[in-house]
Amino acid sequence: MKGDEFFMRRALALARRGGPRVSPNPMVGCVLTRSGRIVAEGWHARYGGPHAEAAALAKAGARARGCTAYVNLEPCCHTDKQTPPCVKALIAAGVRRVVAGTRDPNPKVSGKGLRELKKAGIRVADGVLEKECVELNRPFAVRMTEGRPYVILKAAASLDGRIEAPDGRSKWITSPQARRASHLMRAQADAVLVGVGTVLKDDPLLTSHGKGRDPVRVVLDSRLRIPRTAKILRGSAPTWVATSRRGFGRPRSLRAPVVSALRVPRNGSGLNLRALGRELLRMGVGTLLVEGGSRVHTAFLEKGLVDEVRLFLAPKLLGGRNSRSFFEGSGVKTLSRALALSDASVRRVGPDFLITGRIKR
Repeated sequence: MKGDEFFMRRALALARRGGPRVSPNPMVGCVLTRSGRIVAEGWHARYGGPHAEAAALAKAGARARGCTAYVNLEPCCHTDKQTPPCVKALIAAGVRRVVAGTRDPNPKVSGKGLRELKKAGIRVADGVLEKECVELNRPFAVRMTEGRPYVILKAAASLDGRIEAPDGRSKWITSPQARRASHLMRAQADAVLVGVGTVLKDDPLLTSHGKGRDPVRVVLDSRLRIPRTAKILRGSAPTWVATSRRGFGRPRSLRAPVVSALRVPRNGSGLNLRALGRELLRMGVGTLLVEGGSRVHTAFLEKGLVDEVRLFLAPKLLGGRNSRSFFEGSGVKTLSRALALSDASVRRVGPDFLITGRIKR
């Protein structure tokens, strides 16, 4: 007999189909069963579209009555701008039992959806494959609890941590395979961010290079030094220039459909990154890929704003006292205060190595 874990794994598989298209919403799948057999299933396919429960119930129709619904995230009990609450839809459809993988991480919602189902006489179980369900929507949890996008720091360096040679050149430390993997990371993020120093030095385009959708391009530029001829101001992807100064407009000569300024308050010598995060989330950025350079990486790490690290390491040693690292600043005072990665993994990408892991809190 197929049990709760079997159908929850199916719900997780369906949820993953939504991918980055649902951001900043969570990825959710729903499976409706009766007597151990699947009646209908659905998933949240895109932001603004039907939620997973609604999609599955629409397919099931009258057959939903008496079913068990498996969802990897607690059904919502509030109405957002696009969709009605899934709890009411499940109750109206006559679902007999609801199995949730984990509760909604939003502290204003967590548990309320399950309580409403119980009040309606529906049997409820939660915590089935909870670890896997939590992991799938970790970025959503960050957005709900911290009010900012999920931040991924991506860097390419030599084995000794250098992101440029002693002569200042950084193209190319890693291989074409690593660069293609980086392009895919951009396609999976809502926005990619660099400092104006990177724009002045490398003049990047910051697109996915055909690996998928192009992210919003964000440039930190407190003094508005970005050249009007910069590649990042061209193309079809939107470009947002984060600055504390006024007077930045979109010149008629620029071909980009959206080049606009984000007004961000200053914090010391730079911009207030927490305020920037709140503004980006308000504008629909759920996942932010921070590509550098060194000062930007360091600022995000020192402010505790990095959730995940993806570090490409080339099998090269560069050395040089003046060669920059991807993480500099004042550093930690003792080894016990080092920023550590949890669930770290290593894999080969061409001749290079990709190390990934989450920053321990």
